[in-house]
Amino acid sequence: MTKRDAIDWAGAAAPGLEDFDLMARDAFAELPEDFRRLCEGVVIRVEDFPDDETLDEMDCETEFDLLGLFRGRGLAQGAASMQTGEFPNMIWLYRRPILDFWAQQEETLGAVVTHVLVHEIGHHFGLSDEDMEAIEASAR
Repeated sequence: MTKRDAIDWAGAAAPGLEDFDLMARDAFAELPEDFRRLCEGVVIRVEDFPDDETLDEMDCETEFDLLGLFRGRGLAQGAASMQTGEFPNMIWLYRRPILDFWAQQEETLGAVVTHVLVHEIGHHFGLSDEDMEAIEASAR
C-alpha cells in the first residue's frame, strides 16, 4: 500500500448518536417491506447506554451487556389495542455496547446494527430465531 492509498486513521472517529440513529433508520429501511409495514408505530431510539433501572431489571453485570431492548406490548399481548396513557412500543439500540460487540466481530457495523434491530423487532412479533435470521438475510 502506498502512502497515497493509506487510510486516514488520524481523522477517523466512532459514529456518534446522530450517525448511529441514521444507521438504524437505514437498516430499518432495508428490511422487507411487509415486515416494516407491520412495525407501524414502533419508535426506534438510540442511546449510549441503558439507564441504571434497565440494567437492574435485566440483571446486567455491566452497562455493556445489553445491545438493544424492546419495551411495550408485542402483538401477542394485544399491541394493536394501546391503552390511554401508555407509551408507544419502543426499541432502544445502545450505541456503546453495540460498538464494543462489533469490535469483536468480523461483520460490518451496519450488519451488527441490523442484527440487533431485527432481534428487538422480533420480540415485538414473537418471532423465532429462524424467522429473524430469514428477515436479516433478506435485508442484506
